[in-house]
Amino acid sequence: MPFAEAADGAAIHYELHGSGAPLVLLSGQSNDHRWWDPVRADFAARFTTVVMDHRGTGRSDRPDTDTYSTPGFARDVLAVLDHAGIGRAHVYGTSMGGRVAQWLAADFPERVGRLVLGCTSPGGPHGVERGPDVRKALTQADPDAVRRALLELMYTPAWLAEQERARPGREFHTLGDSTMPAYARRGHLRASARHDAWDALPRIEAPTLVVHGTDDAFNPTANAPLLAGRIPDARTLLVPGARHAYFEEFADVATEPVLAFLAQSP
Repeated sequence: MPFAEAADGAAIHYELHGSGAPLVLLSGQSNDHRWWDPVRADFAARFTTVVMDHRGTGRSDRPDTDTYSTPGFARDVLAVLDHAGIGRAHVYGTSMGGRVAQWLAADFPERVGRLVLGCTSPGGPHGVERGPDVRKALTQADPDAVRRALLELMYTPAWLAEQERARPGREFHTLGDSTMPAYARRGHLRASARHDAWDALPRIEAPTLVVHGTDDAFNPTANAPLLAGRIPDARTLLVPGARHAYFEEFADVATEPVLAFLAQSP
């Protein structure tokens, strides 16, 4: 169970799986490395995958300090790469993990091979925010109603119904780490809300693929062309009918193109 030491001394938990060129998989806001569990084996079959718990989640330290930011999370990734002896890796970040990946690629270009940004946003005044109906659904007083709203933002109703029939009571690892203290959850929320990489995006040198579900209301699909238009020579892959967790529900559509992109020569 390896731990890297971040610049401020925080312990960051990570795991390595598979073999081949290294590939960092970065999860979303308030989620640990299990976010990738449904599809990690597909990537580990071709790459040495690096999954980690963002500070505040999983087995990583949970400092009650103002150290939660997307550039800070990117430095935590560097600490993991250094501890694992990895000089350069491909990076696939989704949701808040995609925000983190933007800073990693912009500020440390020598450490990033190919870059995939999934269901994410440039943030700041240029990013497209979720609508008021989504914000209202996620701030209801009833936690069960919030959970249901989040599930339906992540997955299509038909797929959810199928999962409930086939695997009653299954755990979804995209709904957040329930063991997080409230201060860490607030820190993650602030980190995402304060993200603004607009001016940094043109500095990204890594070949980049931007992936997004066409029906994503949680992080609106309109952010995909903004990112692709701002990052030099970036490509876009839209997944028809997919919501925020496209990488899980639509793995049969999304995974292979991402693998093919990552396997290309620099």
